[in-house]
Amino acid sequence: MASSRLMRAIRVSEFGPPSVLRLCSDVHVPNPGHRQVLISVYACGVNPVETYIRAGTYGRKPALPYTPGSDAAGVVEAVGEGMCVCVCVLQAGDRVFTTATESGGYAELAVAADDSVHRLPDALHFTQGAAIGIPYFTAYRALLHKAHAKAGETVLIHGASGGVGVAACQLSRALGLRVLGTAGTPEGMELVVSNGAHLAFNHREEGYTDKIMEATEGRGVDVIVEMLSNVNLSKDLQMLAYGGRVTVVGSRGSVEINPRDIMAKESSIMGVALFFATPEEKKECGAALYAGMEAGWLRPVVGRQYPLDMAAQAHHDIIECPGAAGKMVLTVRPESSS
Repeated sequence: MASSRLMRAIRVSEFGPPSVLRLCSDVHVPNPGHRQVLISVYACGVNPVETYIRAGTYGRKPALPYTPGSDAAGVVEAVGEGMCVCVCVLQAGDRVFTTATESGGYAELAVAADDSVHRLPDALHFTQGAAIGIPYFTAYRALLHKAHAKAGETVLIHGASGGVGVAACQLSRALGLRVLGTAGTPEGMELVVSNGAHLAFNHREEGYTDKIMEATEGRGVDVIVEMLSNVNLSKDLQMLAYGGRVTVVGSRGSVEINPRDIMAKESSIMGVALFFATPEEKKECGAALYAGMEAGWLRPVVGRQYPLDMAAQAHHDIIECPGAAGKMVLTVRPESSS
């Protein structure tokens, strides 16, 4: 039965430019169903993939109309029946963050499946909680599940100043890797180093790949976490060490590569999509990252913040900004109201 309560939420009724994101104040509050949690949302992360979905260019299209948003952070308002063992102790008032939502996180309240809801430690603000879900779980999947990175190896994080990039820097450093990162501005490079990278390079400078190779004494890097493969993949293949792996996290188009670059080093290119993570993999990610929060190395960096009614501007800026600086977040309600 539909809820009689109404809330504010961003709705998309047609695929297109950022202007199709419209704030509505007459959206029905969703009811938590079987093994679902209803969350009072305080903040929600903005991810590049949400702009591709909104534009209608992504492989999977939601049914219209819909509310975007996966990375919600807030307080549990209610829980449905049949909660799974891993979260059955959740109750109203608990602070949580999500890796996915069923109803969309760009809203005052959102429903999420129980295995997508994770506890948020008191030491982290809700805006930081909104910067954990997709970035950190994607970074973990890229580094551990796909690249099988090992302590002592060298990793290059291309686009290391954004949400996934910062997460990959912190995680790589905690795993004992030698961490190299790129960014597009001096401020971004400082952010990269302050979040775990041993060295940072400006990917807008001519010849920056030569500097990366010099930093490895010509050997190359073992793992590359790539956020913009349509621009960088061909160069990435040339920077790999023998047996190196490129994990493709993001792309905005096609790219031409020379397969001989892969053959010469018996290297690999792997796609990364958090959507395909198994329940066991999600559980592993959640446990490892919560340990990072407790240990203190997992420190989400929040970038630009926008009120809910400026979601369209956030979608424009995340694609057009000259350089990322942390995770972009929508603020739904003031932190002090928790």
